[in-house]
Amino acid sequence: MDKKKITRRAFIAGTAAAAGCTTVPGRGSRGKRRTPPSAKLNIAGIGAGGRAETDLWAVRRQNVVALCDVDWARATKMFNAFPNAKKYKDFRVMLEKQKDIDAVVIATPDHIHAVAAMTAMQFGKHVFVEKPMAHSAYEARMLAEAARNYKVATQMGNQGHSGSGVRVACEIVWSGGIGPVREVHVWTNRPGWPQNITRPTETPPIPETLDWDLWLGPAPYRPYNPAYLPNRWRGWWDFGCGALGDMGCHILDPPYWALKLGAPTSVEPVKLDGGNNETGPKSSIIRYDFPQRGEMVPVTLYWYDGGTMPPRPEGVGENELLGDGDNGSIFIGDKGIMTTGCYGMNTRLLPESRMRDYELPPETIPRSIGHTREWLAACKGEGTPGSNFDYAAPLSELVSLGNVALRARQKIEWDAANMKVTNVPEANNYVCRDYREGWSL
Repeated sequence: MDKKKITRRAFIAGTAAAAGCTTVPGRGSRGKRRTPPSAKLNIAGIGAGGRAETDLWAVRRQNVVALCDVDWARATKMFNAFPNAKKYKDFRVMLEKQKDIDAVVIATPDHIHAVAAMTAMQFGKHVFVEKPMAHSAYEARMLAEAARNYKVATQMGNQGHSGSGVRVACEIVWSGGIGPVREVHVWTNRPGWPQNITRPTETPPIPETLDWDLWLGPAPYRPYNPAYLPNRWRGWWDFGCGALGDMGCHILDPPYWALKLGAPTSVEPVKLDGGNNETGPKSSIIRYDFPQRGEMVPVTLYWYDGGTMPPRPEGVGENELLGDGDNGSIFIGDKGIMTTGCYGMNTRLLPESRMRDYELPPETIPRSIGHTREWLAACKGEGTPGSNFDYAAPLSELVSLGNVALRARQKIEWDAANMKVTNVPEANNYVCRDYREGWSL
């Protein structure tokens, strides 16, 4: 494809890796009405089936005034739940046409997240977007910059960030409860969908209720096949972000926050079971290396998926639960071991005998009113959501870099300031994608 120059708006701490990405001039904020705290917001859903059902139900006490989905059959449940909401198939048309929208909830396949969120912010809308907030490191940085420029309230859907477990993890680490942490192990039982497969050759008819071209959005055109949707898109690189994209923003959140990780210096696929240019591997182990961060010592983080598990720490009995079993994290400190479950829940020291004798440190991090409620309050001018795009973008970038290493199938050295892989030039093709005409940021 032709490579186009990036506009100045895309010049984020260097553009070497993003030279293949395009942007379009911003539409400019239409000007937001300030909503009194007691008033209800007018909310639109971009995506109305699947995960969107949960996210839309969470805002049901506001005014859900518009619903957009490329498959109206899949959206039937939400159409019935909000019968007064206007219905659309193309979110660009919805945002252009319907002037009363204050905020949007985006729950679509990963490849749509950034374009939908960027378009909404350009129209001055507050944005809640499911995790990962973007399909690439480039998109994550672009969205964070746009949120600052347009001054809208944002939140990524890593709901555990608003829970108490992740806060307890931070408080234990920051109080020195396990000493300096030099090693972390994080795992998930995903993928629960097909990976390590090739593109199908069959071209069955497109279902009558589905607008296939809109479903593809910014991704390169390919013929319809049920191998991609509704629940199989995560494993395809053009549409999803694999196991890392599904669970990374949840399970990596406790170590990311507690250890103030920032950007890694290198990412390496230690073990790969399959994988190709179309889909991710059946399972993987990925190593991230982080430098010294203030007074925090350098740390190595290992990611495991597809049934692979970290080694059981010395002194932890075989009958003791790590994380919540299928998902979790283990912090190895100089003075102790800590584990969290999925979404940062059930934070505790290991072995169990250590936890029985341990007194939790004082609460130093304010507790959340709830993930969605934080965002709704911020939309009305009250407070800042915990997983706003300034926080969520570098976390999503961390997730994305794991996939860059998986796709490069070798260790990558990361220059965060210039958003560039320095040792494997071709890997920069995965830092940013090309966009179909009409779908660029």
